[in-house]
Formats: sequence, C-alpha cells, structure tokens
Amino acid sequence: MNRHLKMAFMVAPFLGILGFIGADYYSENQAAKNKIIQLVPEGHCDIINQSCVLKSGEFKVNISDEAGVTEVNSTFPLDSATLFLVNQSDQMTPYPLGMQKSPYYWRSPTELRSLVGEKGASYKLRLIAKIKGGQYISEFYTQTTK
Repeated sequence: MNRHLKMAFMVAPFLGILGFIGADYYSENQAAKNKIIQLVPEGHCDIINQSCVLKSGEFKVNISDEAGVTEVNSTFPLDSATLFLVNQSDQMTPYPLGMQKSPYYWRSPTELRSLVGEKGASYKLRLIAKIKGGQYISEFYTQTTK
C-alpha cells in the first residue's frame, strides 16, 4: 500500500461525515424556503356535517363546524391557520384560528353556521395553513347536504 492510498483511507470517513452534515443543512434550508402548495377538496365538502377534507399529497386538513365554532385539524403540526369567508362580491372576512391542545387542532368562532346551516346552502371559503415557510392554500365551496 502506498502513502496516497493510506491517506485516502484515513480521510474518507471524515469526508463522509462532513458530506452528511452538509446535506442535512442544505435540506433544512430548502424546507424553510417560502413555497405555496394548493390543497384540493377530497370529494364533496360539507363543513356543517363534519365531512370536509382538503389534501395535498400526504398532508390532509379536516374542517368542521359545531355550534358556531369552526375547527381545523391536520395531519402535520401547523404554525398558523386562517379561514376566510368569501361573500358573493368576493369580499373576504378573515378568521385567524387559535391553537387548541396541540398544533394539530385550530379553532375559532365564525358565522359559517348561520350562512350555510340550511340544507342546500353553499358558501365560498379560503384557507391558508402555514408550516415552516410553506403555505398551503385552498379556495373551495362548502354545501350543506342534510
């Protein structure tokens, strides 16, 4: 074995460890960059009857309303969540949701039940859920079926 080969065997483990650490820093930096991902409804959306799921890949958000309090729960922990009620002239009313129990559950009192409480009523909504620099957004309609 010559001296160059011996030196290569001594340096290789350190280069492997430094490469692993560098790749981890790079992937963490990429995850923290701002990006916008669209959430789409999974089937028919009926928030009043607890049947509204929005998804993007493995990330899912369930939206429900009980007694005038709208709740959002997700498969991954959120940094923040805001629900917008959009009227017919496209004017938005924001409802910042507050964290309950854990970062998976967010809720706030809204006027949604009074707007779509009757069977057949429909209303346009927008949701913005933030996770580590990523913004999951959706514009969808809820329609009461029962």
